[in-house]
Amino acid sequence: MAFESLGEKLQSTFKFLKGKGKLSEKDIKAAMREVKLALLEADVNFMIVKKFIKTVSERALGEDVMKSLTPGQMVVKIVNEELTHLMGDKMEKLNFSSQPPTVIMLCGLQGAGKTTMAGKLGKYIQGKGKKPMFAACDIYRPAAIKQLEVVGGQLDIPVFSMGQEDPRKIAKAALSEASIKGFDVLIVDTAGRLHIDENLMEELEDVKGIIKPDETLLVIDAMTGQDAVNVAETFNNKLDVSGVILTKLDGDSRGGAALSVRAVTGKPIKFVGVGEKSSDLEEFHPDRMASRILGMGDVLSLIEKAQQTMDEEKMKKLESKMRKNEFDLEDFMEQIQQMKNMGPIGDLLKMIPGVNSKALKGVDLDDKEFTRLEAIIQSMTPEERRNPQVINASRRKRIAAGSGSTVNAVNKLLKQHAQTKKMMKQFNSGGMMKKMKKGGFNLPF
Repeated sequence: MAFESLGEKLQSTFKFLKGKGKLSEKDIKAAMREVKLALLEADVNFMIVKKFIKTVSERALGEDVMKSLTPGQMVVKIVNEELTHLMGDKMEKLNFSSQPPTVIMLCGLQGAGKTTMAGKLGKYIQGKGKKPMFAACDIYRPAAIKQLEVVGGQLDIPVFSMGQEDPRKIAKAALSEASIKGFDVLIVDTAGRLHIDENLMEELEDVKGIIKPDETLLVIDAMTGQDAVNVAETFNNKLDVSGVILTKLDGDSRGGAALSVRAVTGKPIKFVGVGEKSSDLEEFHPDRMASRILGMGDVLSLIEKAQQTMDEEKMKKLESKMRKNEFDLEDFMEQIQQMKNMGPIGDLLKMIPGVNSKALKGVDLDDKEFTRLEAIIQSMTPEERRNPQVINASRRKRIAAGSGSTVNAVNKLLKQHAQTKKMMKQFNSGGMMKKMKKGGFNLPF
């Protein structure tokens, strides 16, 4: 995951600072030297690092920090604020036109993931209750139009195409079609090149002039590191982009692009791609990303992910059963399936404050465990799922054989279910659920 190495190094540096009751100027300078090296290794632009260190150092050496009872924590607070500022201060939403259709133009180099991102953006927009349409304006890359049609078919989003016609004509006709047929949003997938060239830029400028988009979003592959910043600068100078989408942030990119793009272009990162599924698109919150980097977690994103992926009716039904202490193995399997929809368990755990990659080392986070648990429960009879207490030794052997697992694995699942049920009973009897609901927080299980 992006920022993993940077996060570990920064957290290690600040752990040293937090352990000191009083900080000297020498301590802060030594810490800033480590922060500088960590940022440079993360592929953050050198000039940005230089300015960042200067600002943080000046604030850290100020009277408020040096005289504070917890100077180490004050320094972390300053770094958190400056990281947030570096990435844009606040989340920037998509601009929707008051007069539909809203036109979103996607641009970027070939291989950045524009067509895949068009699909993710389309699904995101559908989730907002709007009706999107795609325009296939990439006529150069082999099978680009077919790829967009496949993506559109999977999401039930229509694709406007005119084959190998001039992209300028396609864009104009697509806009007319979207207006006539009452689509709320037109997403225009434009052609990329393996490198920036004048023909590409001229074509994109012409298309933009014709469709006058409400959003011109630059799609950048986060894996390209420093080159991503150069690409962003060039596209912005030519097209005056309104925002950036970073793809492949779930890969082993060092995160430098996310920390540099805003500072170089002055334009916000609006979304990040965090996986291969059409739902793996997140709004970019600078404050939450800074918290993740510094090991402070991201509980708000975790809650939002739960709300987006979990079935509300099923949750109400499950809550009712929990209150009556009727949580059986069918409910347990449903809970497992809902958790699977939220994404890799390792990524979810990292959103919890204090849980970072270092803390998770040696912990088995194999997502296939979910599948194994489902197989065991599915090998049970309806009666066994509803009344686990009837599962005796011979039944355990049959279930193990039917699911391709072991009796130990069956025993482990039954123990997990019993512990979960016990925890839920304590949770209810202590009134904790009532208190949390009163505070506006609903559990995602």
